[in-house]
Amino acid sequence: MKIKYWLMISYLVVMVLPMVAVYLLYISLSNYDQKQDLQEFLHFQEIVADLESELQDVSLYQGQPKENYRNLISLTDDHLKIDLYRSDGLHLFSSMNTLGTGQFQWTSQENLFRNLNEFQKNPRTYTMKQLVFDEQNQPIGLYEITLSRSKWVEATSTRTNMMFILLAGFFLIFYIIVLLAINRKLNQPLNQLQQHMKAFADGKKPTKPLAQPKDEIGVLIHHFEQMKAQIMETNEALRKQQREKEYMVASLSHDLKTPLTAVRAYTEALENHHLTEKEQQEYRHILYEKLDHMKEMINDLSVFTALQSAENRLNKVSVNGNEFFEMLFTGYEEACASKQITLTTEIAVKNGYMLDPKQMVRLLDNLMDNAVRYTPSGKQIWLAGISAKNPLPEWVFRAFRNEVDTWREDGTVILIQNEGKGMKQNQLTNVFQPFYQNESSRGKGSTSGLGLSIAKMIMEKHDGKIKIWSTEDKGTLIACWLKERGS
Repeated sequence: MKIKYWLMISYLVVMVLPMVAVYLLYISLSNYDQKQDLQEFLHFQEIVADLESELQDVSLYQGQPKENYRNLISLTDDHLKIDLYRSDGLHLFSSMNTLGTGQFQWTSQENLFRNLNEFQKNPRTYTMKQLVFDEQNQPIGLYEITLSRSKWVEATSTRTNMMFILLAGFFLIFYIIVLLAINRKLNQPLNQLQQHMKAFADGKKPTKPLAQPKDEIGVLIHHFEQMKAQIMETNEALRKQQREKEYMVASLSHDLKTPLTAVRAYTEALENHHLTEKEQQEYRHILYEKLDHMKEMINDLSVFTALQSAENRLNKVSVNGNEFFEMLFTGYEEACASKQITLTTEIAVKNGYMLDPKQMVRLLDNLMDNAVRYTPSGKQIWLAGISAKNPLPEWVFRAFRNEVDTWREDGTVILIQNEGKGMKQNQLTNVFQPFYQNESSRGKGSTSGLGLSIAKMIMEKHDGKIKIWSTEDKGTLIACWLKERGS
């Protein structure tokens, strides 16, 4: 549950629940008081009924010596009081007056006959007034019976104290529950997040994984984990780039030594005046080749470094498929013919693509350069662009056909296949690494070792992919996958 909804519900519970608790406690006490009140009222009625026969004696409402009232005094106690009045308002007797009838008081007629024949209840007493008639049915007096509710008062006081104690206990327990709920909902996740952030900042590994509740804190933890993963990924990428740069410097230094040594040697040889004109031309030709090779290595390094930069973005444009691939595949006939290699091309593509033409030309130049270099004289190279809806060419090696067909799904592939020595399986896993060369090529000035790495980076920047298949003593197939419009 989201925190804002949880807080809204919590506020409502905090406001309503105490009121409900007080109300329920009040209702329970009121019901108990009503039962007790009913019992007391019935008890008072029984007392009135028991005393009625004694108090109807007309002689009691005439002047009497106090001995005549001893029987009434014996019927009362500290909680029960009897008062006798004459009809003219003269107070004749009170069971609480231990002096007897010697002290007479007058009561006004209004007060005397107020609430007559009614059971009166107040917080401390029950009272009943009733007239007494003589034989001629004339009122000669009245009696008033008063029952003290001292036990009810004491019980009420006890219940009130108990109510306050229960309410205090309830509020204390409720307060503790609210604190625990807030601690579990807010404090614990925030403290764990703080600990994980501190551990991450200090480079330490946290002891417990972060739980992700389904609320705003969970979203915050999720974003923190994403940020943490991104920072770790960035740091790892920086470390990898640093290792690659160190390796690049070492590899470039090693690979430049051979042509530089050759340049120095042939330059010194040209200073020898005993060389023939033919030997001098041959040495100059070798120097140009070595210098071109060094230039190629430096250009490849420049391209590789530029493609690694996050600021380097492709300049994608919309191109016509057939026209672009025809342009892309031209220009390799001469290089193949010079080595007596047969080049076969095939184009079956869609009408439109979004790509960077300059980078795609660079890609194919690198791949075809490798193909021509490692294809013996008299062998073949096949070059094709095939969309997803068209079948693979028949010349694709059967050993790779099914796998390539699955791999190229929903995209257009550029296929470069050559006959030759092929590659070992352990070479296939490293072939896209920068400066990777097999042992037979390293040190001979054949390549910079960056061609396939650059091809892979170009394909990745096109949201594509590249893969190589090879069989020893048969040949190699390189496939580049391009996203088609609408896929």
